[in-house]
Formats: sequence, C-alpha cells, structure tokens
Amino acid sequence: MCAAGSGNCHSYLMRLPPGRFLARVTALPAIALSAWLLVAFPLLALGSFTPLAAAVLGAPAVVAACALVPRLVPDPPEEENVPWWPVVLVLVIAVAFAAVQVAYHAEALVIRRDPASYAMYTAWIAENGSLPIPQQRELIAGDDPSLSYQSLAHYERGDVIWPQFMAGAPLVTSIGYWLGGLDGMLVTTPVLGALGVLTFAGLTARLVGARWAPPAALVLAVCLPQQWVSRFTYSEPLTQVLLLGGLVLAHDALVRRTRITDRWSSAHTLAAAAGLAFGLGLVVRIDAIRDLLPVVGFVGLLLLARRGQALPLLGGLAVGAGLGLYAGYGLSLPYLEYLSDSLDPLLLISAAVIAVTVVATAALWRHGIPHVERVRWLPDVVAALVLLTMVLLAVRPLLWPDYGHGSDFTNGWVAYVQQREGLPVEGSRTYYDMSLYWVGWYVGLATVLFASLGVALVLRRLFQRRDPQWLLPAMLLVWTVTTTLLRPAITPDHPWASRRLIALVIPAFILFAVWFLAWLTRYCAVASHPDRHTAPARAFPAVVAAVTTVALVVPTVATASGIMGYRQDIGSVDATHRLCGALPEDASVVVVDSDMAGNYMPLLRNVCGVPTAAMNEPTPQDVDRVVSEIHERDRDAVLAASDWERLEQLTDGGAEPERPFHVVARMDPSTLMEPPTGSWTFMGSVWVSVLPDGG
Repeated sequence: MCAAGSGNCHSYLMRLPPGRFLARVTALPAIALSAWLLVAFPLLALGSFTPLAAAVLGAPAVVAACALVPRLVPDPPEEENVPWWPVVLVLVIAVAFAAVQVAYHAEALVIRRDPASYAMYTAWIAENGSLPIPQQRELIAGDDPSLSYQSLAHYERGDVIWPQFMAGAPLVTSIGYWLGGLDGMLVTTPVLGALGVLTFAGLTARLVGARWAPPAALVLAVCLPQQWVSRFTYSEPLTQVLLLGGLVLAHDALVRRTRITDRWSSAHTLAAAAGLAFGLGLVVRIDAIRDLLPVVGFVGLLLLARRGQALPLLGGLAVGAGLGLYAGYGLSLPYLEYLSDSLDPLLLISAAVIAVTVVATAALWRHGIPHVERVRWLPDVVAALVLLTMVLLAVRPLLWPDYGHGSDFTNGWVAYVQQREGLPVEGSRTYYDMSLYWVGWYVGLATVLFASLGVALVLRRLFQRRDPQWLLPAMLLVWTVTTTLLRPAITPDHPWASRRLIALVIPAFILFAVWFLAWLTRYCAVASHPDRHTAPARAFPAVVAAVTTVALVVPTVATASGIMGYRQDIGSVDATHRLCGALPEDASVVVVDSDMAGNYMPLLRNVCGVPTAAMNEPTPQDVDRVVSEIHERDRDAVLAASDWERLEQLTDGGAEPERPFHVVARMDPSTLMEPPTGSWTFMGSVWVSVLPDGG
C-alpha cells in the first residue's frame, strides 16, 4: 500500500485513519493471492514453475498488486467514527490464530485422506515445476506386467501419472516448501487460515460495521472447522480467502456509482479484481462453479442497472474461470473424470444459468429491473419462506433421512464408524439430513437462530429495495448455504465433513448472525431512547451486544476443545527424512506390500525423488525378475513393505531389512451423530531392503 522501497510504509500506514486502514488491509489477502495465482498457474502450465521464475515474475506481480490496488479501495462512510480498538482487535485475532495453528500444525504426509494428497502434489511441483509426473518405468523394469504406478490420489494414464485435485492450493503452499522444505509447506496453510479470518473481518466491517468485525472474526477463528482445515494442507482456506475477498472487492467497487458508458476508473479496476478473485476460486476447487452461479446472475442485474462495473466484473470472472477450467481439464482431467457423475450435471446447470441470464438480460434491457418493492406483500413472504426453510431443515432428519452414497468403499467406511459409535449399521446412510445440525455443532444453536432471523430480515429489506450493498453477498451466500445443506456431497464422518461448511457456509451463518445482533442492539438503543438519561437505559444496548456475543462464542469454543488440543501425525516429517536418507542415490523402489503401496508410493516418488512402482501380491520369482531388471540398468533395487517378514520371505534373507519410517501419533477421530472428540491412533511403518547392483 506504499511505494516499494520507500522505507516509509510503517509511517504511511499509521497515518491512515482506522476505518481506511481496516478496509485496505482486509482487501490485501485476496489481492495478493490472486496476483500470485495469475502468474504461478501459467508457469505451471508451461512447465516452468521454478523458484527463479516465481521470484522474477510472481513476486513483482504480488508487490505491484499490493502496492497499487488497495489505494483504490474507497473510504468507509463511517470512517470518522471508527476507533482504533476494533482494528487492533481484528489484527490480534488474526495473528493469534496464525500463531496457534502454526504451533499445532499437523504433519499429514502419508496419504489417507486429502491433506497428504495436496502435500504430495505440492512437493512434486515445487521440486520439478511441471506436470504430469513421469513414471520412469525405464529406470525400474521397463514394461514388466507385474508393476503398477497408480496410488491413492495419483492416476496412472499411459506412461505418466496425474495427481488428484486442482493446482491452486499446491501453487501457494509451494512458496512455503521453497522457503522451508516440508516444514515450511505445512505451516503455509495456517497462515492462509489467518488471512481468511482477516478477510472475513473486512467483509463484516463493510456490511455490518467495523465495531462488529472483532466478534465475527473471533467466532470464525475459534470454531473447530476453521482451526482444523488450517492445520492441514487443505484447499478450503485459500478458497475462503478468494471467495470472501471477491465479495470484499465487489463491495468496494460498487460503492461508487458509475454508468456503463463512463471511462475507466478505480471502480472498474476493483470490479475486475473482484471478478478475478471469484474466478480463480476454480483454480483451487472445481466445485466453486456452483458457488459462482449467483455472480453470473448479479452481472446481469448490473447490466440492467447500466452500472459501469458490470463488464469489468464479468471480464475478471471470465479470465479466472478460464484458468480454472484449464486447470481442471488440462492438468487434472483424470480427477474430473472421477467426478463426472456430479460434475457433468453441474456444468449443464451452469450453462443453463448463463443462457437464462443472457436471455433475461436481453428481454429486460429496455425496461430495467422489475420493481418488486411495489408488491407490498412479497418482502414479508420471502422472510417467512426463509424461516420456514430453516424449520424444514431442522425437522429433516425425522421426516426425510438420506441414503445412497453410490460408493461401496464409502458404505464400508460409514458402517465401520457406525459400529465404533454404537449406531445401527446402515452403510448407505449419508447423514446429509443432519447438515443443519452440523452447523449447530460447530458454531452453536444461538448462531443458527440469530442467522436465520438475520437472513430473513436482510432478504426482506432487499425486496424492499433497501441495503443494496447486501445484494451480491446475499445472493452468493444464501445460494451456497442452501445447496450445501441440501446436499453436502461428502463422506459424513466428522471432522472430515466439516470441510464442506467452512469456506462459505459457516462464515455466512456468522455474518448473518452478527448482522442480526447489530440490528437488535440498535433496536434496543432506540427502544430505550426515552429513558436514556438513566444509567441502566444507557447500558442496556451494550449489555445486549455483550450477552449475545458470548452466546455465539461459548458454544463454539466448547466444541473446538474436543480435538483442537493436540497435533496430528507428529513425527512424519522426521521419519520421511530418515526414509529418504536410507535410499541410495540410484535407487529404484518397488513396494511389495499392496496394503501400503497406495499410501506411501507418492512419498517415495514425490518427496524422496526416486522411481517407484508397486507389485501386487508378488512371488519370490516375480521379485527376482524385477530386481534383476533393475540391476541390468545399473541401479540399486530397493524393496519396501510395512512388515519386515514380508521382505524376509521375498528375499530369502538376502538383505537385512531396516525401518527408517516409523510413526505412532494421534490422528482425527470419526463421528457421525455427535461433534468429534478425543483422537484415534495413527501407526505408520516402512521397512526397506536395499539390494545393491551386483549384491
């Protein structure tokens, strides 16, 4: 926000009024991360994602964006009345959140679920700068039919391997990997989680008021899902920053009224930046397509209103979404093929939404937006429908329990958790009907109640043509909350399923709840106005604000205390270094244990950097053949398994096994009908036998 190299940044920022400072600093995360992805993703697509290229191209882009774009952020209308205390509290909450999550960060490197998959993706592109991953079968045993190269989250296609998931999150965590190796990578996501808290505080300050930003940030910061996803290499923290940041930038862009024929201005630049942040969400998560559909409809409304920000917003959205689609179909096609049963209908719905928006905009171009406020009963009906919907979601488990995962593996896992929890064994039970209760677990029933009243009032005011600044946030958040609660589309054990809620759903509940508390406090202040000369009357609004805020925070903290007091998978980083150190420089690794192959092959290939393949239930003769072929290539053969006896059997005691990787640590529990508490035990072992060439 100040000229690079000026040496006066600190004094410049301190001269900013509190409201302006808060507005600018909370816009920075989305601006910086958008600038980075805008450069980093093309580098990866070109196979040139190296530290040097990133430093030469990416770093200047981030610095320039952070120096120039925040200057365009308009001053908040209440700037003169904003004290420093909410600004300081927001920064303290964000910094404290980052410190705690860094201190408690997990070391998930063995693939069991998504965090280690993202970590392995990061390790590969940070070390090699390109995709796909070569199988290097020519360094093992050629086309020997007993060898396989596919593993968990890594798809074998032809003679290459494609990692699962989208590239966005690994492109950001690669920065940490370059700076600090595996440890640096693992502490990057805690920082992203803190930036999500900061961005959410900025959105709250804009839509509710700066004084309400600290309690909103605090509730989000202490809730279990926000802490949990920030301790792992998940993609949700980055998605949260981009989508909430897009709302922040869009709000700032629309503060100034411009006509569609006006010349380019700061409002147009901010609108383009908002669209880009929204669109780049697709580079991180392909299912962000669903969340962005309301933005398309909103662009149509802006065009009908002849607002100059419409086309820049659309242009930024198109650029970001275009990169996201290339990220999916160019670098993650096997993953999208795996998701085709849910992704293909979503793409059809998206095409239909775009078509309807175009047709409706063209049809209404001459007459403009319909005057719904003239239908006097409509705002009340909308508010009543919101409350009715929440009631139906609350009674849904009693009336419409949900079944049908469509996956035998998921059915088996759910049945296993049901047995542990003492529930009736129904593996096909999805528990999607419990989704509203999931939210209540993590942020408390008071938050759910206040948010329900808040969204009802906000939509009522919008249908009265009041509070236009809420239109886009309400469209996006209400749509995402509704579609997610109806069908979370995730394995329903917790805390795993809470991932689906944290990017937008939980922030939406907190935002609407805090808005309602702000409205209630103002209402109490007006109600006590005739008696304001008495001390109780003057204190009454403050008491209401304090008590209701406590009602949001206390249940949230109580649930988080269940599993947030320990680190998970601890020792995996050191064990990985020992494993890599135990391998010869010219090693070719063959995993002869089918039970561990999927979990550990990416660790050996992506982190240790050795050619790796797997053999499913091999015989000693199969092993002898493959080892001989490896030796013919003047390389050392290494056999890996989870049990030393397996190696003894396959080598007839010809090599002494050693166990460089051995971890016994705490890991996530899994629950279905109650918030997660306690922990389970993770045990990981890799035994290796090194068979030198000629040995």
